[in-house]
This record gives sequence, C-alpha cells and structure tokens, in this order.
Amino acid sequence: MTAIAISAPGGPEVLQPTTRPVPQPGPGEVLIRVAAAGVNRPDVLQRMGFYPPPPGASDLPGLEIAGTIVAVGPGGDPEHLGQAVCALVAGGGYAEYCAAPVGSCLPVPKGFSIEEAAALPETVFTVWHNLFERGYVRDGETVLVHGGTSGIGTTAIGLCKLFDIKIIVTCGSADKCAAATALGADLAVDYSSEDYVEAVKSFTDGKGVNVVLDMVGGDYLPRNLACLADDGRHVTIAFQRGAKVEFDIADVMRRRLTLTGSTLRARSTDFKALLADEIHRTLWPRLAEGGWKPAMDQSFALADASAAHARMQAGEHVGKIVLTVG
Repeated sequence: MTAIAISAPGGPEVLQPTTRPVPQPGPGEVLIRVAAAGVNRPDVLQRMGFYPPPPGASDLPGLEIAGTIVAVGPGGDPEHLGQAVCALVAGGGYAEYCAAPVGSCLPVPKGFSIEEAAALPETVFTVWHNLFERGYVRDGETVLVHGGTSGIGTTAIGLCKLFDIKIIVTCGSADKCAAATALGADLAVDYSSEDYVEAVKSFTDGKGVNVVLDMVGGDYLPRNLACLADDGRHVTIAFQRGAKVEFDIADVMRRRLTLTGSTLRARSTDFKALLADEIHRTLWPRLAEGGWKPAMDQSFALADASAAHARMQAGEHVGKIVLTVG
C-alpha cells in the first residue's frame, strides 16, 4: 500500500510517500480501507520529532480515519465487513489501509460525507472527554476555549451549541473571530488586540466561566485561572507556550478551583472503547438528526500531506483539514 512516512524530524517536506505492507488486524482489531484521514496538531508535533507514537503503535502519522472495514482480526465478527466507519487510531492513518481497534470505530453518521466523518474522532473524543467528562460541563454553564478556529475549537463550539452551553473563544485575528462567531461562539476575543481576561469578566458580569479548555499553557494558566468562577474547572490538553508556570495556589484553595488535564493517544484501547460507546449513545443520535457537522477547511490528496501540514502550521485554517485517499 501507499503510505506517508516521516523521513526524518523536520518541516512539512519530510512527509514522503512510501510503500508499506498492508497491516494485518490483530485480535480485537479490524482493517479499514481508508477513504479519508484527518490532519491534527499532534501529527505536526510527531513530524517535528516532539511527539513519538506510543509503544506498539504505527510510526506513520494519522490519528483519525474513515473508510470501509475490509477484514477482521482473529475471532472477529464477520458482520463488521463492509461497514462504513470512522475510527480513532494511535497512528497509521496516513495510508491506504489502517488497522483499528474495533471498539474505537463508530458508524459514519447519517448525512455525513466520508471526509466529514474522518474529521470527527480525534477532536470529538478529545473535546468530549476533557470538556464534558473531566470538566463536568453541563447545560447553562459557560466555557472558555482557546484556539477558536482550530479543529478543537470549532468542535467545542459545535458541541456546546448542541448541549446549551455558552462558549467564549479566543482567536488571533478579527477575521478568525468573525468565523468563530459565525460557527456559533457566543463571544470571540481577538487576543492580538484584546485582553481576554477582561473580555470574559465583562461578558459574564464579573462571575467568570465555569470551565477553561486550554491548549496554550505557559503564562496563559494564571490568566485562565483569573477567568474562572468559584468552583471552576481548568482542563489542560496541550502547552504550546510551555509546560512550567507559577500561579497562586492560595487562590485555587480560596475559590475551590480544580486543575486537571489529559492526553488521549496513549490511553488504553479499553478506555477508548468506553469513551466511544458513550459518544455513540449520547452524541451520535444528535448528529444523525442534523444537529451539527464539523467545520471543514480544506481537503488534500494523500500524496500532498506536506501541503496539508504547511497549511496547518501557517495557522490560516478554520476547522478541519483532511487527506483524501484514492
């Protein structure tokens, strides 16, 4: 099969088409003929040498795919054959075929194109687990999410609208703020020209938000804490501005704040299967009713993966970038 490999840590040009054996699904796995694969920030970090795959995972980038099940592993259910699915994988998505844990596969939602389905697993699983499970957000609350036009940000906007949650996002330009507002954000703050802490306080009448979903880290953390209401929850999923920071722990105690965070890629297949089951039961029926679709930025052919990465790194995209296969 044709796949996209990382020839050496570096820029987008190190993504090179290569020929690999078609993977064989093991117990509890299925083989998917990939029709589309999502492009995500962790793929960029892996390409740069900063985010190695977990033990046992493919060295090929790609964490989410959509396509057709063409084989099942030993002891697998043959009824899965021919099903159109999207799947969360620990690697290997940039290829014509990819093995996936059967528990991490979800049916392509009714009315979704295969590209839209490929844009779901990584960001939906991440937002659902961190905002709804770790952040315990519920209807009527307000959240702050940084990177409002990223895949995570646009997914958070969509899911918050589905569940009656107000969402404030930050973006790097007026145009991106306009795009985030058009997607449903209740407030979009241009961090290049505005103080998002003051904007949050003004929007919430001084109360603050209930949850912050942060992928920035560094000096954003104390500012994020200033945005939180009493009993607020801060969830970290990345740290683009650094992993170390000083903050006032007495303030955390006084206002009963919760700081948590997670990474998804290295979690067990059993955990991901449980998460997939909850998402399938809770979110998928709403998607089938036409409640939300992912914001799609641009599609690239598999062979043009380097161009897709260049677009992501340039920060010009709004929503999801996908690779199409075949």
